[in-house]
Amino acid sequence: MTQPQQLYQRLEEIGRSVVAAEGGLALIGLGSAGSETARMDAFSDLDFFVIVQAGYKQAFIEDLGWMTAVHPIAFQFMNTADGYKLLFADGVFCEFAVFEEAELAHIPFSAERIVWQAASFDPTIMQPKQASTAVLNVDWLVGEAVTNLYVGLCRYRRGEKLSAARFVQGYAVDRVLELAALVEDEQPAFRDPFGVERRFEQRFPVTAVNLPEFVPGYDHTPQAAQAILHYLDTHFAVNPAMKNLIISLT
Repeated sequence: MTQPQQLYQRLEEIGRSVVAAEGGLALIGLGSAGSETARMDAFSDLDFFVIVQAGYKQAFIEDLGWMTAVHPIAFQFMNTADGYKLLFADGVFCEFAVFEEAELAHIPFSAERIVWQAASFDPTIMQPKQASTAVLNVDWLVGEAVTNLYVGLCRYRRGEKLSAARFVQGYAVDRVLELAALVEDEQPAFRDPFGVERRFEQRFPVTAVNLPEFVPGYDHTPQAAQAILHYLDTHFAVNPAMKNLIISLT
């Protein structure tokens, strides 16, 4: 495991390398590598954007010399057209993307911090497009959850246990996570606008107590469906016909 100080130092080193490379403009830290450094710990990785001049994006993507100049690389995987997941030989893990300045206006991101920048970089372009936060539609969320339970249980009875687990312990649980905000007050924590499951245990501790029953594993989908249905029926209006149908399958 890597320590926060090692991660901070590595991020600084990468930033200096970016700015020193031809066409490099800035390194933007994101999440715990951005404005939320207070939550960086030994289990964190480094998420960042590399900002380059027009015409230099492919050069930075195709030649990672600006990364190997910092430390030897043990593993690299181009996970998007814009960047990589990468492991340095000393255990520091990174996920990054390379963008030209004009692209930033169309890229959703949050919790950003300029780690390093060239003198020619204009910081006023750092106006992140946030992930959309739609108003919760309770009827839709509950309806999705109960129909996920029904379809999942039907597949379980058919012997499709993997698909069943995904519908019940995955898709239905996702809807419960969204509904939790209507059941209890969200506790102070770093909220991730791109992933409701992030730090859920800290943000919604009352609902989180039920997670072991909601996600008990491959062979226990009927038990998971019972627990999820009980939670939904306790806090929301569940259609009686769907409730009885689900109970008959568990």
